[in-house]
Amino acid sequence: MSVLYTEAQRLVRHGVGLAMVVACIAPSVHAQKAKGAATLYVPPAGSWERRSPSLVGVDSVKLAEAIAFAISKESKSPRDLELNHLQTFGREPLGDAIGPLPPRGGATGVIVRRGYVVATWGTPTANEITNSVTKSFLSTVVGLAVDDGRIRNVRDTVAPYVPPIVRARPNGTVFSRDWPGTDKLLMPFDSPHNRTITWDDLLRQVSDWEGTLWGKPEWADRPAQDASTWTTRARKTPGSAYEYNDTRVNVLALAALQVWRRPLPDVLKERIMDPIGASTTWRWYGYDNSWIVLDGREVQSVSGGGHWGGGMVINAWDMARFGLLTLRRGNWGGKQLLSDAWVTQALTPTKVEPTYGYMNWFVNTDRKYVASAPPQAFVHVGAGNNYIYVDPVNDVVAVVRWMDNGQSLNGFVERLLGAIQR
Repeated sequence: MSVLYTEAQRLVRHGVGLAMVVACIAPSVHAQKAKGAATLYVPPAGSWERRSPSLVGVDSVKLAEAIAFAISKESKSPRDLELNHLQTFGREPLGDAIGPLPPRGGATGVIVRRGYVVATWGTPTANEITNSVTKSFLSTVVGLAVDDGRIRNVRDTVAPYVPPIVRARPNGTVFSRDWPGTDKLLMPFDSPHNRTITWDDLLRQVSDWEGTLWGKPEWADRPAQDASTWTTRARKTPGSAYEYNDTRVNVLALAALQVWRRPLPDVLKERIMDPIGASTTWRWYGYDNSWIVLDGREVQSVSGGGHWGGGMVINAWDMARFGLLTLRRGNWGGKQLLSDAWVTQALTPTKVEPTYGYMNWFVNTDRKYVASAPPQAFVHVGAGNNYIYVDPVNDVVAVVRWMDNGQSLNGFVERLLGAIQR
């Protein structure tokens, strides 16, 4: 009874409604019992055991076909990501890049079954921008704050957690001037609408936050065709409409920085990346102008993706370790790094967007996101495209980098799962 009660308390803290508690507890306790019945392989830092596909129930011929498919579907966008930016997001209003955009390599991937590496291709050691997979690292850092009680409940409004913030770099002009706030201060939740936004709203991209941050107005990200609505439309009630928007993601990163009072990459390194044995070469960048004064020192507020540059620059091995952590619901070698309750929340979609949980956990509700995958599968997704496919049913993690758009992910997963024998 004490285990059930403790889990119930944790779920309520994370904002799970009482009606969901019983449904969430049973699978969690069952999973813990299953873990006790068999020892899971945990790759140590600096190495990862590779096993032949047949030893972990994978057909090697069909696996090779899946990999060949992924390689054949490499993105046709320029490997020079600054040029790629000019051809895509850089064409938006105020779309200039303000963070690093290192060039990328070719198609790359890592496939893990039952914790063991069964295949790699390309250059898994290459540290490259992973775009919006960064959002999954950001939401994880927020989850740690909830687990620690720094954020009391995701249903809390964010405004009481965020004081006026002193900028450390010059502000912009005209529409690039950050608002709400002044030339020297940022007050991102100081408007009637923004004061009603909760942590959960930001995590699910249903906040409709209004304003400008780091010179990027929310209306300038994937702008509406009717320019007359950019600054005039009525705000939508938080929670009522989904909109994928990187300015609002960066607002969440800034708010999380206020809660932690230390750089978010430090938190991620200490609490997640070092414990899972990640490399020492990943980096999480912000923008040229996203510096604030925090407790007497300059600190960079990181970005949630590479929309204007920045975000996580990371190799495929580290992405696979993170994917394995999420497959195992935050548990690494018997230590719960991220609570099971948080993973449950991250995998719970909204009514307004049934394939999106917490950023950037794309869930497979009714098999709408990846038709070939089981509904329990989920994907951490970034543009380019960068994918971490996570399949708890088949005990598979697959990192696929620089794959083109369309049905390529589904085609790859269909071939990959066709190789699973048991």
